[in-house]
Amino acid sequence: MAKESVEARLIGLYDNVVDAAKKKKDPSIDIPVRALSNVEFNQKRRIIEMKDATTERSFFNLGMAKKFMQTMLVADALAELQRQDLTTSLREIYYRTKHTLKGSSENTFDDQNESDPIIEDLEVTLEALREELHVAAEGRGSIVGNVTLVDGGDPIDCTKAGKAGHTVPSIVEDPGFSVKKCSADFILLIEKSTQFNQLSEDKFWKKHNCVLITGNGQPPRGVRRLCRRIHDEFKKPVYVLVDNDPWGYYIYSVVKQGSINLAFESERMAIPDAKFLGLSSFDPEKHGLARTYSIKLNDKDISRAKELMAYPWFQKKEWQKEIKNMLSSGVKYELDALASKNFQYLTTSYLPKKLKDKDWLD
Repeated sequence: MAKESVEARLIGLYDNVVDAAKKKKDPSIDIPVRALSNVEFNQKRRIIEMKDATTERSFFNLGMAKKFMQTMLVADALAELQRQDLTTSLREIYYRTKHTLKGSSENTFDDQNESDPIIEDLEVTLEALREELHVAAEGRGSIVGNVTLVDGGDPIDCTKAGKAGHTVPSIVEDPGFSVKKCSADFILLIEKSTQFNQLSEDKFWKKHNCVLITGNGQPPRGVRRLCRRIHDEFKKPVYVLVDNDPWGYYIYSVVKQGSINLAFESERMAIPDAKFLGLSSFDPEKHGLARTYSIKLNDKDISRAKELMAYPWFQKKEWQKEIKNMLSSGVKYELDALASKNFQYLTTSYLPKKLKDKDWLD
């Protein structure tokens, strides 16, 4: 049986509230819990999946009444987008639903940090991704290399995108967006724009026939989804290049297994075959990178590293060894530290050797 349209699912929320009111019952919505306690790692599929726990959001509960009202306001705005077949931003949803309640000084929303999580709640409740809800985030990411995209009917040859690359939009789904062709041998997903710019400027993508892509930190959904699409549609391996710290490890795990907060998206976002190319805690010794260029682990780093070691998806002995080595050294290294060797060490020595030796973690 075909799934209901997104608009029908949104209207269904209101129908449930109206039905409850007619029966003089407390209107409520069951929202799936987006937390570590409600996810599990599927060993066979190698992705994080959401379990069945939900929390009730009801109107007559004083502690939940405002959030219930906010949820219905956002759902109404999203239904309006469906009816008009329009796409808007997270910011505009905030302004569309923000107003002062009549006869009071109370605002429906005081900050966008209140409305954004509700959109995520509705995504998982309705089993409809943000793209299907017609909400786009700000494009944050760049791509350059041997791949041709089509966006809004316009072909984009990423070999001609310049040093800065082409901006990755937040919605990279058909029919408005597609990957026309990709002749690259692999995709290199880079944590930081500094290294992306360096590799792009040195034409690393041309010398090594690859696609370079960055999310400027934790990669946004558009970047992760685009990597997944190229990986699936053209069978290209994905290598991830991040700092040697717990946050770099976590960025890699989000790309590979999916994120805890958005586990319901793992099916389309996660890339289980992605490989961790570096920076590894063993690389400073391998490449003669002096401890002078390290940064001491702080309490937050140590705590986060220990959390990662406890995650089921970091239980491989190679990963336990990797993280333990960082903890025992007491330091972390940024990719930028490779410049202490020379400004082109990343492009001419570090990455070529890594790729040649297949020196990565799975």
